[in-house]
Order: sequence, then C-alpha cells, then structure tokens
Amino acid sequence: MSEDFYVGYLPKMPKSVAKVIRVFVILAFIFSIILAVALWFGQKPFANSFFEFTEIKDFTGTIQAEPIPFLLVEKAEKVNGLPMFDRFPLVSEGKFGVDVSAFKNQFVNLKGKLIYRDDLKMIEVVSDSIETNSSKSAASLETVESLGVQTLNGEIVDSKCYLGVMNPGQSKPHRECAVACLRGGIPPLFVVKDRAGNISELWLLSDKGESLNKDILDFVAEPIEVTGEISRIDNQLFFKINPAQIKRLP
Repeated sequence: MSEDFYVGYLPKMPKSVAKVIRVFVILAFIFSIILAVALWFGQKPFANSFFEFTEIKDFTGTIQAEPIPFLLVEKAEKVNGLPMFDRFPLVSEGKFGVDVSAFKNQFVNLKGKLIYRDDLKMIEVVSDSIETNSSKSAASLETVESLGVQTLNGEIVDSKCYLGVMNPGQSKPHRECAVACLRGGIPPLFVVKDRAGNISELWLLSDKGESLNKDILDFVAEPIEVTGEISRIDNQLFFKINPAQIKRLP
C-alpha cells in the first residue's frame, strides 16, 4: 500500500500530507489578508458625530416648548444690530423627550450634555436642572420662512441617536432602538440625501405643526417618499407632512 496514512498522535506526519497542509495554511492566510483589506476599504466611514456623556455644561437661553423643545442661546455676534441665536433641541436622559412646558417662553439656566453631528447640536438636559433666570427677558421667537411644498425621499430617524448617541444611528440595524426613542418622545428627523451625496436634516412635524411620533413608527429606518411643506428658522429646517401620505420605496 503506497498511500501515506497519518494518525494524529504520531510524532511526525508523512511529507506528502505535510506538503498539502502547508499549501492549505498559506492559501488560507493569504485569503484572510485579502478579505480583511476588502472589508477595511468597503466599510463606510462613521459620521462626524459625538456625545459628551461625561461632561456636564451650563446653558442659558430662552425655552421654546412647542412643538419641538428648543433652547435659544444668543450668539455673541449680531447682524444689522439684531441678535442671532443658536437653536439647541432638548431631550431628556435615556430614551425620552423632555417636557419644558412649565418654562415656555422663559429665560432659563439649565445643565446638560452636548450631542452633535456636524453643525447640528442637541442638549441632553440633566434632570431637575432647569431654573428661571430673571436677569434678562426672554428672546422673541424668530421668523419662520416658508420654502414651499416639496416631495422628498429619505429616512426617518430618532434625532438623539442620529446626532451622536449612537454611531451609526440610522438604517435598519438601528430600527428597534429608533422606534423605542421615538415612542419615548425623542423628536424625529427626516434625513434626505441628494444625488451628489449632500445630506439635509429636517425636523419632522404633522401638517398641523404638531408632534407625530406615534404615527410614523411603522416607517422608521426605511426608504420612504412623502410630500409636505418645508420651512426654515435660522439654519434649522422643518418638514410638515401628513403621515397617511407616506409611501414606502423599493
């Protein structure tokens, strides 16, 4: 019998068997390197988003309570002598929105943690940290500029995770988390990408300008098309839609 036969407990395997195994190991090693490189270059880069969860900061500004809670913080610079504001959407700790109705249109101090993605910033408010500040009158709300009715394709996300608490905080792998956040009152964002890859984020409201969290849960993290009115306040975009008119895209 000329075929080599090898038993695992023997001290040395036949040369022919060793040669086959050696070739197999080398090929497997080369393949693993090629696969690792392919996965490396195929991986999409993470978004430029952050959550300063260990750093609590002090903020002062005017509360806009409805339909999305915002803190209007006056900037140092002015335009034509008029004050300019940074608008920070507010959320609570965990997967919850924040109720600031008791401080509506009031000038306040609060403590919170910054969440931000590119130029869009959010504050996670520390519980029971909001206090009325009587040193200055509340800011007048800014003028709303209508940009007309448009039909847009995009994805509904929960703003807190998308802006930095999770990375990536969108698409189907994040769906269950996003639904939990939206059900808890986190304001929804509608994320739109054009053919050139430019991204726009619009705060999503009902066609009556009210919260619509419960009406959009079935469409979260899916490609959809919907028609509505777009408006702008400073650098923030708002999209008023009728949830019944949402269409799923293939």
